[in-house]
Amino acid sequence: MLAVGIVVAIAAVLVVREAGRIAKDPPPALFDVDEAYEWVVQHLPDAVASTLTPDDVRRILEFQLEFFQRKGVAAGNGSKSGPTGPVVVGEAEAVAFILERTAATGEPYLPEQVHAVIETQLTYLRSIGAVGPAAGRRRPDGRPKDDEP
Repeated sequence: MLAVGIVVAIAAVLVVREAGRIAKDPPPALFDVDEAYEWVVQHLPDAVASTLTPDDVRRILEFQLEFFQRKGVAAGNGSKSGPTGPVVVGEAEAVAFILERTAATGEPYLPEQVHAVIETQLTYLRSIGAVGPAAGRRRPDGRPKDDEP
């Protein structure tokens, strides 16, 4: 009985210690391309989803990932270190890049289609903790602002 109590006490200490460590320094968000693709296809607004095939969505997402890699915010398999400070990625810049790349490959899309896919993808990235709030939406201490416009 004493041995069981000791084991439970040790387990409790380890759980509390790890919970504190994770709360202080959370692990990085893991991005899975296939999971992101499935999520975006399921959550894309109907008005846009009716104009794009799943292959179109995948193509737009692949070009968005290429854009992120060129900006230095996606390192592929983790073999490269990321930027040391915040990176601001403008949506208009991303849309323009994707439109240019898709037109060059013979699959042009409307800006509204690309914008909707990007917005849905950003919602996914926020949900897994991979991106923070929009630039300018942080308090002076670096914490994100909640519901302030």
